[in-house]
Amino acid sequence: MRDAAVKILAAEDNPVFQTVLRGILTKWGYEVIIAKDGNEALRALEAEDAPRLALLDWMMPGIDGVDVCRRVRAVGREPYIYILLLTARTESEDLVEGINAGADDYLTKPFNALELRARLRAGQRILELQEQLLEAREALRQEATHDGLTGLLNRRAILGLLQVELERATREKLSLAVLMADLDHFKDINDRYGHMAGDAVLRGAANRMKSSVRRYDSVGRYGGEEFLMVLPGGNGEGALSQAERLRQAVASEPFSFGGQCQTVTCSVGVTWRAAGSRCDADTLVREADLGLYAAKENGRNRVVCACIETVDVR
Repeated sequence: MRDAAVKILAAEDNPVFQTVLRGILTKWGYEVIIAKDGNEALRALEAEDAPRLALLDWMMPGIDGVDVCRRVRAVGREPYIYILLLTARTESEDLVEGINAGADDYLTKPFNALELRARLRAGQRILELQEQLLEAREALRQEATHDGLTGLLNRRAILGLLQVELERATREKLSLAVLMADLDHFKDINDRYGHMAGDAVLRGAANRMKSSVRRYDSVGRYGGEEFLMVLPGGNGEGALSQAERLRQAVASEPFSFGGQCQTVTCSVGVTWRAAGSRCDADTLVREADLGLYAAKENGRNRVVCACIETVDVR
């Protein structure tokens, strides 16, 4: 059975060993990258598409294999690079030095080809386990920061992002807008068609809202059928125009669920802070909510601004 066709770096200054390594690694199915000295090896391992496996000769011109290990590990990059040192040294203190520098394994020269292959396979298994851990970590991060139904940022995450953007706006003297949207008569959908239909509408509305905002805007599910949008650089007519686009996107066509179709509208409250003005996240959310309440009171399916005057501190 051939090994997986993954990239592997072979750093070796001896032309004969270069040829030997290239031949056997290619035969085993690896995509081989040869480095003739330590500097070349380090550049390859620092590249964006760096090989995940590396064979480093201990003694090389420029930077030796141990120093290459130290520099790679100092960066702490992900995904992980599995490093195997090739060395003629057999003293235990030398091998300890190599492992302490960040090497994962070592093989003494002259090496047995079958042993090298077995050690590389062991390295690949470790890399596969690390990929599984990264995927699990990302899944946990996604679960902790995103709403399970709509896929949008959850309440905690969108409020945290609002705080970050507010601090950045204050620091860089930028404007910032906040929108609060609520689906009109949503309870009627749940009561008439059931909660599965309501879930389908929430998902569909979330997708339309996210598609209607700019790439660098953020949309989160604030709670129930309420959504919060954070618009960096948004103010005045720009924020109102964005809110209107969002309102139109939700009402643009009926939502389909269980063989039924239902047009759903939303009401939107808008507020913003001009560049250099002072406010806090709670105030922005409260103002956007006041605008939303006014939109509901005035007939729904509309945009209302509730921007309270602030003091310019520039």
